[in-house]
Amino acid sequence: MDQEKLKSVLECLLFVTNRPLSLSELADIVGETQENVQALLREISLELENRKSALQVASVAEGFQFATKEGYGYWVKKLFRDQTTIRLSPSALETLSIVAYKQPITRAEIEEIRGVEVIGVLETLIERKLVKVAGRKEAVGRPLLYSTTQHFLRQFNLWKISDLPSLEDLAREAERKKAAEGVVKASEPVSEPVFESQAEIQDPQDSVSSEPPVKGE
Repeated sequence: MDQEKLKSVLECLLFVTNRPLSLSELADIVGETQENVQALLREISLELENRKSALQVASVAEGFQFATKEGYGYWVKKLFRDQTTIRLSPSALETLSIVAYKQPITRAEIEEIRGVEVIGVLETLIERKLVKVAGRKEAVGRPLLYSTTQHFLRQFNLWKISDLPSLEDLAREAERKKAAEGVVKASEPVSEPVFESQAEIQDPQDSVSSEPPVKGE
């Protein structure tokens, strides 16, 4: 198969797949070396970039597939407007973070860190295909172990789990932001205090929260 035809076949595979295809999978399908396939993927990526295509070759979850570039989400959402966007609650995100950084981990270990029961949250994360059962721990009762999935990597645009920022880096970033906020607040002009006699007092019963209701897990 000549190189141009091979490149077209790779484009076809990247287009039709519903999951990232690894380099070894692609090489096995087209009967070529991984080195040649990787070089052709770079050519495809460069060609898309040169013609300012809305598509790109995404390198994610230890594989490759076509994806849209940033800036086109508005139009994609209009196409799929009838489909509901599912958002995770803060408790689900916290549990997911613990699994991501401590995996494989048991439910009891997650609950020890969070200080609350997480059965419902874990079920939600498994249903969303972000977390999976990864075996059993060799301990009394052989409890289930949980880890993140390939879908998790795709959703967070990670090549592999080790690409997550370290906890030390996150702590330093949090301290940096905290310090920056302190500088901004310190530089703001001090306004005169407003007392109840000057301000319009609203009946608490008449107030309406702008925050959306948080659904329980």
